[in-house]
Amino acid sequence: MAHSYALHVSVEVPCLCCRAVQPFRFTSPSDQVVCAFCLNHLGATKAERRDTDHIAMWAELFADEVDAHQAFAADTRETIEANETHIRELTARVTELTNTIASEFAQSPSSETRAMLDSEVVKRADRATTLVNRRLDRAMAVIWHLDRLHHDDETRPGTCVCGIASARCAEQKMISVERSELLSWERKNIALHQHGERHALPSDHPALG
Repeated sequence: MAHSYALHVSVEVPCLCCRAVQPFRFTSPSDQVVCAFCLNHLGATKAERRDTDHIAMWAELFADEVDAHQAFAADTRETIEANETHIRELTARVTELTNTIASEFAQSPSSETRAMLDSEVVKRADRATTLVNRRLDRAMAVIWHLDRLHHDDETRPGTCVCGIASARCAEQKMISVERSELLSWERKNIALHQHGERHALPSDHPALG
């Protein structure tokens, strides 16, 4: 059966045998859309070997995905911890600076000086708050992506969508600590988006579709 894929260029399309997305370079519309791995599966008498090979291949692909997810989760944990530490440091610093400057200009005899300092304190506090909020938004976006990869599978109760039991999924346990904060952050940013205001939702969030 003829295919409609582009010729003489590298494309990635699903193999008609194993259904995995594989690289192809077609030279004719009549070329078989069957990957190199599956070429020896053609023919009605090779069904048993084909199924065995496919199971092994998909098991290997699944193992690769699990490894990738675990690496992503580890990086996410490090990012979250670093962001939380920096946020605490910035918050403490803002509080310290605000209290120090407020104490100093409260003793100033000049109302003009007091007003100038007050304005500068507000500006610095606003800038620091904006920086903290942006760091928090980035951390929550990472958690949101991780939650998309690790949450309860509605079709298989007690199982994570990554394929292992929810009770044994380390990523789910990590996310559960922040889940209420994540949902609150997500609702707030969806509302901002709906009102046409600046939001921090990831570009692939369903609400932006």
